[in-house]
Amino acid sequence: MRPHTDTIPKPLLKVGGQSLIEYHIKHLVTEGFTEIVINHAHLGEQIERALGNGHRYGAQIYYSPESSALETGGGIFNALPLLGDEPFLVVNGDIWCNYPFANLPHSLTGLAHLILINNPEHHPQGDFHLDKHRIYQEGIPRLTFSGIGVYHPDLFNDCFLGSFSTVPLLRKAMQAGQVSGEHYEGQWMDIGTPQRLQQLEQILNGEEF
Repeated sequence: MRPHTDTIPKPLLKVGGQSLIEYHIKHLVTEGFTEIVINHAHLGEQIERALGNGHRYGAQIYYSPESSALETGGGIFNALPLLGDEPFLVVNGDIWCNYPFANLPHSLTGLAHLILINNPEHHPQGDFHLDKHRIYQEGIPRLTFSGIGVYHPDLFNDCFLGSFSTVPLLRKAMQAGQVSGEHYEGQWMDIGTPQRLQQLEQILNGEEF
């Protein structure tokens, strides 16, 4: 997303008149999620200044700053003291979607529940295989992980503070039959390039989908 992100963190990029992260917050609040923890690293103080305590959105926002980027797993592990002992929802800050978060399971039969989508053009090989609401590392057809998931804190039991991905943790849990999932076919975009940001602008303006 450079040069856009040279001076502003990606979640604060504006599209359709508001930042990407504001879409998430408003959507989450509408769906009943009002306690929100935000991980941030690169220019993260801008996020705190822009969003504040979240009260104007009807939410309570807490922040988990990272002195250096800890990746997906390390960022969640660093935030665990703010997340409690029950399963919690994780949404990547660089996606846009209209997934109905209220439909997510309130309890888990395993360690994680992932939302999978049809493979986008930039990721045709997919990530995982879904069979009868259970997710496996191998198998066909393959779907792409959306960046939306519900995790149990126990998924991170053997982890240590530092930079690491959630992918090895999820693969290990899949091998143990501990990852459920669902296939979502609604609106979803990975805002990973200026071109996709422009495409989302067009979608929100009703020009295309």
